[in-house]
Amino acid sequence: MTTEPTTARDLLRHTLATLAYRGGKTLRDTAADFAQFRAGENTRTPLEILAHLGDLMEWALSIAQGNEKWKKADDSRTWDQEVARFFASLQSFDDYLASAKPMGCSPQQLFQAGIADALTHVGQLAMLRGLAGIPIRGENYFLADIVTGKVGADQSAPHFEF
Repeated sequence: MTTEPTTARDLLRHTLATLAYRGGKTLRDTAADFAQFRAGENTRTPLEILAHLGDLMEWALSIAQGNEKWKKADDSRTWDQEVARFFASLQSFDDYLASAKPMGCSPQQLFQAGIADALTHVGQLAMLRGLAGIPIRGENYFLADIVTGKVGADQSAPHFEF
């Protein structure tokens, strides 16, 4: 028997944990030059996409707090700095959702904005890894050990990859 989320906030928190798990898998064990890989002349690099992920999570938190503001990250950060920023922004967002503080918008709006966009960008990074010759293994995510509140870089090992 599983424990189902009891509120929309619980489901949003589980979505952030899923984003951390899938994002973590995509961000780990990349080649040194992956951050600057460019699939085409008009595409963003993985580093630019990763920075955007941090921007999205910070933006979503500001919306949840009722004080929406968009702030683009400094372009001079390294891959490791942006990975740390991504997980720190997930943690801050999750902490807010776990609190009893009021929401500045509906949970549906939060999901359809920054969270859904972030899931899309994690998929882009996974595809870019394959194009760069460092693919990640497929996985049965239904069996993944994704835990609400576990939004850091230290994620469980995959249960079933193929």
